[in-house]
Amino acid sequence: MKAALGRPLPVELTADLRFAARVRRLSLVSLVALGLIWGLAVATLGAPPIVIAALAAGWALMPTTLAASLVHPRLRYGLVVPASLVSAGLLAICVGWLPADRVAATGWLLVTAGVLLGGGLGLWFWFRVLPVPRVLDNPFSAGRWALIGLHVALVLVGLGLAARPLAM
Repeated sequence: MKAALGRPLPVELTADLRFAARVRRLSLVSLVALGLIWGLAVATLGAPPIVIAALAAGWALMPTTLAASLVHPRLRYGLVVPASLVSAGLLAICVGWLPADRVAATGWLLVTAGVLLGGGLGLWFWFRVLPVPRVLDNPFSAGRWALIGLHVALVLVGLGLAARPLAM
């Protein structure tokens, strides 16, 4: 298959069965992780409704779009919408609604960094906005898993720190 620019369509945008398992897993993980981010924002921050709504919309759209893309892989281009909503909501939190508690504030910064890293990796690997080095071209390569691990670790550690006000 060829993409619009005459380059081969990356496996991430095809119906490849090996990659479909990753899309299913990502759909479930995004449902849980984005729900935790939204719930933590509601429970611990004084962010305005528009910020909370952006997080909620991203939470609803990300797993839905991923699941729908299992039937129609080109829908994966639509992942830009929920990723942008969540990223914008988190950036707004970092700019205007970080908690006074430094540990919790650090947590929100780490969550934001992790989400932005994940979105950047998606743009790079899935949509090929920049050339992907051969060593990272295979979606199952060790280098890709290391970057995904960093993305997940930032979000998980950040969530743990951001949840500190709930334990006090």
